[in-house]
Amino acid sequence: MKTLVPEPVALAAAAGHRSAPYAGGKAVLATMHGKEEAIAPILRDRLGLIVSSAPDIDTDALGTFTGEIPRAGTIREAAIAKARLGMEATGLPIGLASEGSYGPHPQIPFIPGGVELMVLVDDTRAIVVSEHLIDDAPAFGHAYVVAGDELTPILDRLAFPGHALIVRPAESDNGAGHIHKGLRDRTALEHAIMSAQAQSKDGRALIQTDMRAHMNPTRMATLGRLASALAERLSTLCPACGMPGYGQVDVEIGLPCDWCGTPSLMVRHHVFGCVACPHRENRPRGDGLTKADPGHCPLCNP
Repeated sequence: MKTLVPEPVALAAAAGHRSAPYAGGKAVLATMHGKEEAIAPILRDRLGLIVSSAPDIDTDALGTFTGEIPRAGTIREAAIAKARLGMEATGLPIGLASEGSYGPHPQIPFIPGGVELMVLVDDTRAIVVSEHLIDDAPAFGHAYVVAGDELTPILDRLAFPGHALIVRPAESDNGAGHIHKGLRDRTALEHAIMSAQAQSKDGRALIQTDMRAHMNPTRMATLGRLASALAERLSTLCPACGMPGYGQVDVEIGLPCDWCGTPSLMVRHHVFGCVACPHRENRPRGDGLTKADPGHCPLCNP
């Protein structure tokens, strides 16, 4: 098991204290793509949790970005399954994993976006804690090319060679054709384009950003931000039962219209809750808005 050797952590002395439930603990991060470089230092410094990666586990068996192996279930289910792979491989009772999904932005049409989710599975407390974020500016894109095309503007847009690329046939039967991954060399990229277009039904090659974390520094930085959010959640205890992982679990729709008071489709409250007990509480919107613009009202703007 590969372990990132921690610096002395002041929190470790408080390992049994309710306010630092993970100080001095050990967890395994299930990854094949070097995610521990972004995640482990943050959880060590923020929580005192010592994170190791597990050797010889195949997280690709649960789904790949390039689609040769489709992901089964939801993004959260896939992340939990990954975490349990690491737990089974190492025998540790606490596992971590992350899962990402990239494509059209989930809220803003016509621009790329992504959703990253990270989970901590804690069998010592029988809880699963998850946190997610929406990546508004991922290094993620694609282009259709043939050998001889002027590639420089495309490669600049795709942040090559700092971000690796994938090349595959643009059109093939049932995904047939070789997929070239992790390309950071211009000559290797051009050879891959020639190979892919020869296997494509329409004679074109598809260039895509390689979204695996160790090939995409922008995504690696996003995982660091997500690890910080997860650390914040894990350090927040339920006010009712004291279990870690207290945070937002839902939203309540129905912010009243400023003109007529009718519930709108806008968020009225953020619902915070515990991962272990039924405790819930409504909190006001973070922007302080208490009335909805009439443009969002089903009566004033039907």
